[in-house]
Amino acid sequence: MKAAAAGRTIVVMPAYNAEATLAQTLGDIPAGCVDEVILVDDGSTDGTVATARRLGLTVIEHPQNRGYGANQKTCYREALARGAGIVLMIHPDYQYDARLVPHLAGLLRDGHCDVILGNRIRTRREALDGGMPGWKYLANRVLTMIENLWLGQNLGEFHSGMRGYTRDVLETVPWERNSDDFVFDTQLLVQAVRLGLRIGDIPVPVRYQPGASQIGFTRSLEYGLLTLETLVRYSLDKWNLRRDPLFAPKD
Repeated sequence: MKAAAAGRTIVVMPAYNAEATLAQTLGDIPAGCVDEVILVDDGSTDGTVATARRLGLTVIEHPQNRGYGANQKTCYREALARGAGIVLMIHPDYQYDARLVPHLAGLLRDGHCDVILGNRIRTRREALDGGMPGWKYLANRVLTMIENLWLGQNLGEFHSGMRGYTRDVLETVPWERNSDDFVFDTQLLVQAVRLGLRIGDIPVPVRYQPGASQIGFTRSLEYGLLTLETLVRYSLDKWNLRRDPLFAPKD
């Protein structure tokens, strides 16, 4: 991919019941480094929408919960429609350090990466001391090792909720065909690898707390199996054994 085309830098926040942490997350974004923050609310039952409007964000509401992937689809459609050249996704649950926004944007803007991730796992001790549950740390490590070997990458983790994309990526990768559930993130990264895009990462502190969004053990197990299924689909498509629309670039 070429360096990011001229355009606005937009932060998107897929939100569900984030009233308690939204202001904190937004407050960490350095002043003047983004042009707009879009929050897509996925049927929250708390005051997320009212808080977002009070804080001056662009707010889009799903009248009912559609799922994490469906929320991101709305985020990216709206960001592209509003002229984004760079789109950064941050969960509004204060789990990720939004002070890194200008650094993520700079790596994309200068053409060093097409996709950039925040890597929460610099060391095992740091991850566990930051509150990441032990079983979640182990699952993350095992899945990331498999994905790196399978896809020929060298990322610190594949399962971060802090990500950035250039406009070219979002206009090339067929993310609209992805799941409306949590595996959306994995599918988008595997699609990026299949289409020859450059993925990088930078360290971000681990910050688990009661308000941080996360899925339980059963849903995590389902997510892991769907991740493995996506890798199999990738290989079948790459080896021309079965053409898969998940990896066909947009027209």
